[in-house]
Amino acid sequence: MPRFSTDMLLGDAGHVVPSSDYTTLLTTLISAAMAFLAVFALSLSLSSGQLAQRWSDTLAQSATLRISAPQSEIEAQTAIAVEVLRTTPGIAATRVMELDEQRALLEPWFGPDLPVEQLAMPRLIEIEETAEGFDAQGLRLRLTSEVPGAVLDDHTRWRRPLVQAAGSLRALAWLSVLLIGGAMAAMITLAAGFSLAANAQVIRVLRLVGARDAFIARAFVRRLTIGALVGASIGTLIGLAAFLILPLAGEGGFLTGLGFHGAGWLTALAIPVFATAIAFGATRMAAFRVLRRES
Repeated sequence: MPRFSTDMLLGDAGHVVPSSDYTTLLTTLISAAMAFLAVFALSLSLSSGQLAQRWSDTLAQSATLRISAPQSEIEAQTAIAVEVLRTTPGIAATRVMELDEQRALLEPWFGPDLPVEQLAMPRLIEIEETAEGFDAQGLRLRLTSEVPGAVLDDHTRWRRPLVQAAGSLRALAWLSVLLIGGAMAAMITLAAGFSLAANAQVIRVLRLVGARDAFIARAFVRRLTIGALVGASIGTLIGLAAFLILPLAGEGGFLTGLGFHGAGWLTALAIPVFATAIAFGATRMAAFRVLRRES
């Protein structure tokens, strides 16, 4: 039987697969779509930690004091509360919120024409802590005796759920990356099986002229793997371009900070590499399985 040259084994194996094989195009499209989705999942996983820190820092070293009292007493209780806060260690500054600010807080729910002046609105005092912070429990006990209508909110109940939510968001993002990789491997495996089945005649001819299964498998693996590399590269570039063109949120928005930052842009470039590795492994396994079944 004729022997194949080293050049054919190393460099020309992919040329034995007909260039009109539609499964190569299918593999390219699949890889592009999966890489595009992987860009967003990877961005979410990398950003969730920064997002949790930003959410936590927004509420850290701050607290709010709410005073609910009859209108005839609220000014006096507010003055007493401000004095209590001024003499409390760990509090850097306080500020009594104006009615216009409270109206702005309620506007998303009740509209801009809410008659705040006619309502028994509580008085809100913003508290800015020092780096050391203050004794919240001790301040609550002091306020209970001196300002009965005061309720202290140190934002602890808000910070913890936000950090937990960001952690869950990161786990979900990594799970999405794994699912995308698994789905890509499954679809490329099917594409490889279809390609081998569609070229059964070519495989039989190659065997007749002395080609080994390793050479035949390499021919299909090379073409489909290159298709996956091209598709994943295109999908990754489109995904990165989407982050540059479409801002996720304005300054101070809820989703501000999502996206790639610094070295994160280089991390995204690893997506085509992993997609190529997945395609190589999936097509190689599928090729040898089909060839063993038909031998």
